[in-house]
Amino acid sequence: MGTESTLYKAWLQYNEVGETALRRIYGEMLNRIVVAEETPGTCAAALRELESGAKSMLGVNPVFMNVAPSGGSFLRIGLEMGETPGGESTVGGRKWVKEEEAFSLKKVSAADGGDRLEFKLTGRSPSGLLYGVFHLLRGIALGLSPEKLETEECPVNRLRMINQWDNADGSIERGYAGNSIFYEDGKIVTDTSRIRDYARMLASVGINAISINNVNVHEIETRFITEEGLPDVARVADVFREYGIALFLSINFAAPLAIGGVGTADPLDPNVRQWWAETANRIYRHIPDFGGFVVKADSEHRPGPFAYGRDHADGANMLAGALEPHGGLVIWRCFVYNCMQDWRDRSTDRARAAYDHFRPLDGKFRDNVLLQIKNGPMDFQVREPVSPLFGTMSRTNQVLEFQITQEYTGQQRHLCYLIPQWKQVLDFDTHAVSKDGQVKNIVEGSLFGMKFSGVAAVSNIGNGECWTGHPLAQANLYGYGRLIWNPDLSAEEIADEWTRLTFGNDKAVVDKITQMLMASLSIYESYTSPLGVGWMVVPHYHYGPDVDGYEYSRWGTYHFADRDGIGVDRTAATGTGYVTQYYDPNRQLYDSVKKCPDELLLFFHHVPYSHRLHSGNTVIQHIYDTHFAGAEAAEGLGLIWSALKGRIDAERYEAVESRLAEQAEHAKHWRDVINTYFYRKSGVPDKMGRRIY
Repeated sequence: MGTESTLYKAWLQYNEVGETALRRIYGEMLNRIVVAEETPGTCAAALRELESGAKSMLGVNPVFMNVAPSGGSFLRIGLEMGETPGGESTVGGRKWVKEEEAFSLKKVSAADGGDRLEFKLTGRSPSGLLYGVFHLLRGIALGLSPEKLETEECPVNRLRMINQWDNADGSIERGYAGNSIFYEDGKIVTDTSRIRDYARMLASVGINAISINNVNVHEIETRFITEEGLPDVARVADVFREYGIALFLSINFAAPLAIGGVGTADPLDPNVRQWWAETANRIYRHIPDFGGFVVKADSEHRPGPFAYGRDHADGANMLAGALEPHGGLVIWRCFVYNCMQDWRDRSTDRARAAYDHFRPLDGKFRDNVLLQIKNGPMDFQVREPVSPLFGTMSRTNQVLEFQITQEYTGQQRHLCYLIPQWKQVLDFDTHAVSKDGQVKNIVEGSLFGMKFSGVAAVSNIGNGECWTGHPLAQANLYGYGRLIWNPDLSAEEIADEWTRLTFGNDKAVVDKITQMLMASLSIYESYTSPLGVGWMVVPHYHYGPDVDGYEYSRWGTYHFADRDGIGVDRTAATGTGYVTQYYDPNRQLYDSVKKCPDELLLFFHHVPYSHRLHSGNTVIQHIYDTHFAGAEAAEGLGLIWSALKGRIDAERYEAVESRLAEQAEHAKHWRDVINTYFYRKSGVPDKMGRRIY
């Protein structure tokens, strides 16, 4: 890969700072770096990053020293170990205590009253020091003054995780940016240099955990936990360890049966428990700081405890018992539902499934089990309500799951900046308690005093030069890390920050790209599925419109459009009762067809096409208007981008230009398919008289 490519560098461009006063100030400061501590492991990565950034941005070659110079500016860095808060847990020597990842950057006044600049950068751990270095370099790249860089920071969320859905054959489930950087032809790659570059990118935004294989675990990946498979897995763990990132594996729940010769995978069978205990011992011999297991069980034909008459707590606790002596975690996914439904049966509601499965088990999971819950009850749609599991499980550790890869939001061929959606989820008030019941307070652990908590997301990278296919899709990976480090950052702040780091500080460029990012989610939603109904996509592939693609499907995702109306009745009185899974006032809000927010109306209610929204439009006219406006706005994105020609290097300009052109054409296709479907279904014409086929 061309590591000098602007596409490949993503947001770590480290462009040269112009001849300004700030260049002189930072150049003098980073010319001499006083290292107060030994620098093994992650500290060494921090020093390398400082050296690289100083050379690239400021044209200086830092001199590292152990004693402060008698005069002139310098940077002092080191570790400052403090009291570890209570409630810590150790994973193979790794303490999952977010305070240990804290750092501070402070200006120190000159003892002689002179004008020299001394900054002190300290980390509570090697990881904290590394995060502090990235903070400093980010500030220099953004053109911030030294005073604005002074800070004391600690990540809000303890676990900040990436889930890879990579397969050993090199493919990636829901991957839209090339093949895997981890695997090729059934093996882990020999050359890990690109994995190292990825680890560096993730560390720059504060990610501290990664699972490196698909949750749908196939035959080869099942053997990663064997004596034959672990040496190669350990090589990858070595790379991530240097950047403060713990390695996890997705495991096959039926592994004792598939590769262990046990004859069963019953979680209560003593032989199964013994097999997993021995397996855990083996893993930790190879990877002493192994994070733990990610598990998809009894979901979409994956094996699990149901086959033996056991429940999810039985299955998760069995694995947790094997990992507990080593401090390992079990991350058990809640994406469990009946995928063999009869479409004729309107009483079965996929949206209810996660709550119905897991709510009765609250308090039954071991302390080192975390339930991983998707942000919505369905499957990463462009619009769905927040999962009602958040707030209702007060005695169970929880992880919020996002999807960075744009499975249902344009597959990185369409621009769709997802941070505004994730902000809405994090800020959603569950009303589980009288005050501060927001999802962000649940997953960071404070609301219910959870021992473990955090956020995970499905990665959007592949082995293409750009990493993410669409150059602007890099904003979603960057934004995810920054948002879960500090959920109070605004989507616009993150967009502005990413744009400046990626394309420089040209105001015209920053303003236009930020404008495009902030408009993109609304634009995408407007020309795809309306009013929260979702799922109007080509089955399995999920790219492009197919209104009835899932309507008569066993997967259970329907819109029930007929000649009179559309939407799913999930009310308490006449529908599936899904609304009862929420606390009031959310329950009352969603249950009322008059009060339900327009953007979620068809998720909760079946209404006639003549139903008037709060906007004043009828449902059918809203469908027509938004799809015409969305296609026009998608074309407008290309026009905004064209104004930047000559201000951005040709490689990135042309890559974005081609993606926006495809999006504009595809948005028209969405517009015409959706509008034609509903015109033919309803017989109601567009009051504006626009062309519908």
